Amino acid sequence: MSGPAAGTADAATSTDVVCLGESMVTFLPSQPGRLADVPSFGRGIGGAESNVACALAAAGHRAAWVGRVGADGFGDHLVETIASYGVDTSAVRRDPARPTGIYFRTATDRGTDTHEVAYYRAGSAASAMSPSNVPYEELFAGRVLHLSGITAALSADCLALLRDLTAARPGRPLVSFDVNHRPRLWRDGEADASVLLELARRADLVFVGEDEAEEAWGIVGAEAIRAALPEPAVVVVKRGSAGATVFASGLRPGPRSFAAGGAAGPRSSAAGGAGDAAGAGSAGAGGAGGADTVTLVPALRVDVVAAVGAGDAFAAGFLSATLRGLPVRERARHGHLMAAAVLTVPGDLTDPPARDHADRLAALDDEAWGRLRLGPGWTAADRAPEEVRTP
Repeated sequence: MSGPAAGTADAATSTDVVCLGESMVTFLPSQPGRLADVPSFGRGIGGAESNVACALAAAGHRAAWVGRVGADGFGDHLVETIASYGVDTSAVRRDPARPTGIYFRTATDRGTDTHEVAYYRAGSAASAMSPSNVPYEELFAGRVLHLSGITAALSADCLALLRDLTAARPGRPLVSFDVNHRPRLWRDGEADASVLLELARRADLVFVGEDEAEEAWGIVGAEAIRAALPEPAVVVVKRGSAGATVFASGLRPGPRSFAAGGAAGPRSSAAGGAGDAAGAGSAGAGGAGGADTVTLVPALRVDVVAAVGAGDAFAAGFLSATLRGLPVRERARHGHLMAAAVLTVPGDLTDPPARDHADRLAALDDEAWGRLRLGPGWTAADRAPEEVRTP
C-alpha cells in the first residue's frame, strides 16, 4: 500500500531509522586531475540518505533505505552494496522504464581546491518517486524518518512527496531533515531556497550548514538560523572547522501522534522535554516552542583524505547517539567522530569506530577533546583515546 493513508509505526517497531532518497553509482578517479584527463575510474556508491543508512547499520542500528533504481546492473550493484552494510533494502522499487543514476567526480585537489562532479541522473528511476508509488507503510515503520533537500530537487513529483511526508499527521515518525542545498540540481525557475526553508520548518530535527544557510537564505550565524527555524525540536547548525551549535527544546525518537492538519507544528507536539537535553549546556532563547538549550561542540582536528560524505556521516552519528538517548553534547561529538571516520578514507563510506571506542572519545573532558587529532586508521578497535591525541 502506498500513499498518505498508509499504516503507522508502533512502539514495538523493529526499525530504528528509515532513509528515503536517491542513491547512485559513483565513479571515482584513479588519479587526481581534471575529469578530461583521468584515464580510469573505480566504482563506488553515493547518495546522502543511503550513506546515512549504511553508517547507522554499520554502527549497530536497524536501518532501512527506501528508493527507486533502474532494472539494470547499476541498480543491482546499488541494492547489493547497500544491503551488504546490513541495511534493509526490501522496500526498494525497480523501474524498468528509467535508469539508475550515476555520477563521476574528481579527486579533491587541495592545492587548487578544484573539484568537478558530472551527474547523469536526469530522468532517473529515483526522480520518478511520488506519493503514489512509494511504500508509506515502510517509510512510517521506523522510529525516525530521515530525508534531505536533495530529493526535493529531483523532480516536481519528488517535491510533492517530501511535502507530503513532512506534513503533520497521526502516526508520523520523528522526521529528520538534512537541508543539503545543491543549487545545480534544482530546475530553472524553482524557488529552491524557499522550498528548503519550508521543508525544514516542518521537520523535528534539522541539520543545516552555516555556509549553506547563508547561500540559500541569506541568513548569517547560528542564532539567526534558529530564529528562521523556530518549529523543529532540534536544529543542528554545522559550522565547519568551528564545530556545531545545537539548539534543542526536547527530542525523543519514537512514534508520536499529530493532530491531523493541526497548526501547532512538529516542535510543539514533539514527545520528550528537557530531560532529553540533560547536560546539553546553557539555556538560551528559543523560538515559538519555548526556551532552548544551546550547545557548542568544537570540531575535531582531522588529517583529511577526502572531504566527501562527512555531512552524511555527521547526521548518522548524531542520530545514532539520539537513538541511544545520550546527552546533546555527546550526540554532536558522535557526529564529529563519525564524520572523522569518513574524512580519513577516500570514499563516502567506511566502517565507523567500535561503539565503546567512540563512547570513550565522546566522554573526554573538553581539554582532552581539544587535543585529539585523528588520521587514517584511527577507527581501529584497539586504539585507545590517548593513542590518537596530539602530543
